[in-house]
Amino acid sequence: MSFVIGRGDDLEAGPVGHLGAYRARDGSKGATLHLDFDGPHAMLIVGKRGYGKSYTMGVLAEGLARARGVTPVIIDPMGVFDTLAASTPGEGVPATVVEKPTVAPTALDPRSWCALLGLSPESGPGGLVWQAAQETSTLESMADHIEATDAPVADKRAAANHLRLADAWAVFDPDGLDATDLGSSEVTIIDVSGLESAPMNAVCRGVAEALYRARVTDAIDRLPWLLLDEAHTFFDGVAEPALRTILTRGRAPGVSLVSATQRPSAVPSVGISQSDVLLSHRLTSQADLDALQDAQPTYMNVSLSDADRLPDDPGEVLIIDDATETIHSAQVRPRDTPHGGDSPRASDVIVDDKPDDATALRDSNGSDRG
Repeated sequence: MSFVIGRGDDLEAGPVGHLGAYRARDGSKGATLHLDFDGPHAMLIVGKRGYGKSYTMGVLAEGLARARGVTPVIIDPMGVFDTLAASTPGEGVPATVVEKPTVAPTALDPRSWCALLGLSPESGPGGLVWQAAQETSTLESMADHIEATDAPVADKRAAANHLRLADAWAVFDPDGLDATDLGSSEVTIIDVSGLESAPMNAVCRGVAEALYRARVTDAIDRLPWLLLDEAHTFFDGVAEPALRTILTRGRAPGVSLVSATQRPSAVPSVGISQSDVLLSHRLTSQADLDALQDAQPTYMNVSLSDADRLPDDPGEVLIIDDATETIHSAQVRPRDTPHGGDSPRASDVIVDDKPDDATALRDSNGSDRG
């Protein structure tokens, strides 16, 4: 018998993804578990480093790429999900990696432009950027608008310098990513690993808004799934308003959000409270446990900090399914594509066994006292 997280036991009612299997207290595997991909969801994946958070997101992405009627997009701040596009035996995963993503400057509203550039809207330079973002649609036209004002020269210079910084990030383009680029059936990996936090947030904001608007206006038929790794980075930046919109208003147009983080205490309460499916790997920080505890549903009759309830080993996960008001202990299935999130080890480095001259000299002297 199979169970579908987010829906119940009706396996044939719509597209699903194979997540894994029930985990008994003795560690043995039980019945198969799936995830509902038919309707929109807000999912939160948490867990300390090295216990399977990104791995689980990769499992979801594999399933979404093979499901009908959905369009999955991953914002990849660590550069670990390009392996989804790797050739694998058997049924591959249709995937495209966008290595140098750009978004339209209009993806940010005037206030967000000020926040992105670290300017107060009440300051002279901030006010100029606000007005320019309100009146124009490209970085070049924003700069021209600022230069044409009769504002103090110092304010115009400061505003222009901040816009040049934004231009140097190379993430703004009027022809940047839109719903047409993102709306295919395959998974699109937006690689932002080479960017600093501010431009990374700008790309996330643009992608999130493009997907949401496309569904509100019926520009795309498929239901978007936006997957965020290291989600606390985006909830703490200019991407937050767009993510909040999906969390609070995404159900009606059919937009889903999957957020993964090792720091649930750094995610705003709305990011936890609006999640209808929580997948928790091992957590040990009391602040993180408290953040989840505050949003614990009333039907859960044990504490999340219960040592007998929380997972101990990598791949084990505790699932709280608010849609069906059920709780499950599970083992995540093996990925079909390589996992790019493992940490390198010094012992894995291949080195020449022949000592160099300095090493030979130290060995001959018995020490290296200098």
